[in-house]
Parts: sequence; structure tokens; C-alpha cells
Amino acid sequence: MTQEHPITPPPELLKHWEDQHFDESENYDVMLIQAYQAGADQELEACYQEVQKLYGVGSWLRSLRRPKPPSLKEEAIDTLHLIRDHLPADLYEKSFLIRRALESLPD
Repeated sequence: MTQEHPITPPPELLKHWEDQHFDESENYDVMLIQAYQAGADQELEACYQEVQKLYGVGSWLRSLRRPKPPSLKEEAIDTLHLIRDHLPADLYEKSFLIRRALESLPD
């Protein structure tokens, strides 16, 4: 592989993929996806560095392009909101207790 392109995998990552390929411990499709994701992550980091240099801020770029999945707590609260209106009256009242309990959990 030539080093002409500014985004190339580090040698350690290439060695890891090579080992996986020859050991047949990983499906080829999975390795291609990993390579694709690694390239996208490197491109995002390069863009972040440029935005940081030009404007002094860039953290929004990472959070916009690589949002974190919701926590189990957030998913549970969202699910509770979805089902709340379909609960019988006695359970509807208890849903507020469940919500308070969920909100008290650490993220």
C-alpha cells in the first residue's frame, strides 16, 4: 500500500486485519466494515482538527457525526412515555413512580 493518501490505516491495524484474515477468525465482510469505519473515523478526526484550527471549536462536529446511542435509562423512560397513555388508570398513576425511580438512576 502506498503512503500517498493522507488517510491510511496505522501499521498495527493492518497487522491485526492481516492476522484475522490468515487465521480466518473473522469474516471478510466484517473486516471490510471495520476498515470502512476506521477510514470514516480518521476522516472525521482530520475534519475536526481543521475546524479546531480555523475556528477554535470543533467538539460539536464529533457529537453531530458520531452521536452516542441512548442509555438504557433513556430508552426505559422513552418507552414508559410511549406506553403510559395505554395503561389502565391505576397503572397510569404508578407509571409516575416508575419514571421517578428511573430518573434517579445514574446514567
